[in-house]
Amino acid sequence: MNIVEEIRRLCTEKNAIIMAHYYQRPEVQDVADFIGDSLALAQVAAKTDADIIVMCGVHFMAETAKILCPSKKVLIPAPQAGCSLADSCKAEDLAAWKAVHPEHVVVSYVNTSAAVKALTDVVVTSSNALKIVNQLPEDKPVLFGPDQNLGSYINKMTGRQMDLWNGGCHVHARFSEEALLALKAQYPDAKVLAHPECKASILQHADVIGSTQALLNYAIANSPSPISNSEASHIRYIIATESGILHEMQKACPEVEFIAVPAEGGGCNECEYMRMCTLQNLHDCLLNESNEIIVDEAVAKDAIRPIQRMLEMS
Repeated sequence: MNIVEEIRRLCTEKNAIIMAHYYQRPEVQDVADFIGDSLALAQVAAKTDADIIVMCGVHFMAETAKILCPSKKVLIPAPQAGCSLADSCKAEDLAAWKAVHPEHVVVSYVNTSAAVKALTDVVVTSSNALKIVNQLPEDKPVLFGPDQNLGSYINKMTGRQMDLWNGGCHVHARFSEEALLALKAQYPDAKVLAHPECKASILQHADVIGSTQALLNYAIANSPSPISNSEASHIRYIIATESGILHEMQKACPEVEFIAVPAEGGGCNECEYMRMCTLQNLHDCLLNESNEIIVDEAVAKDAIRPIQRMLEMS
């Protein structure tokens, strides 16, 4: 029995579900029961009847699943898989920021620790941030963190003046505008699909801005069914988000060419934390039920409210 077959056997035996983010390695995505962005992973976690959730992603994603499912065992194959964005905002620093702005609503991106979520009024993801902020009273001031690029994009789209935390995703911050412009010149008919965590210098060249799920949905909706005519026009998309999403895009749209925007200095722009999960450590943590996520009960009690509010407002 190969490792993929063994992983699937263990899932059946233990009533476990494997959830993977779109930025995971292709082989990890392929073995998962469900793949999605942060919002979809939270929604599925909240509804699953599995006894064990194996979260193939980074630490905050597993924490979110545990907060939503306190009675379930939540495992993470690579417990060392952190997040530069989550690390940019510590709970004690957010508490100090709140103290200076007591009248503000606190909106926190899902890429945060459980302790930060516990200090938050409503959590958002890149899929629903614009929708949720639009539901807040216009006269209510907002503290938004920790992603400054996403916050700036929402301010631009809504006309609000939210106060923004100075944080960012190290992957989305290092896309090369020069390389993007070169790709646009090489492929003038290609549309640029970009994630709102990207810098404004990247977003200004985008034809479509959205979450990983939104970009995938756009590609599917605007791509042809399998082409038999060899003379049919070739469709290309230039993608400015973590390159793991290209695997699912290519599976869904085999006739389309997807081109990843390089990082500054060249090279594929991958998140090293997302790549820490492998088939081997996924198998091992499922076999041994190791690397279990534990969230302090008091923290979880406060953190679940803004997550539930997000799900309701979504």
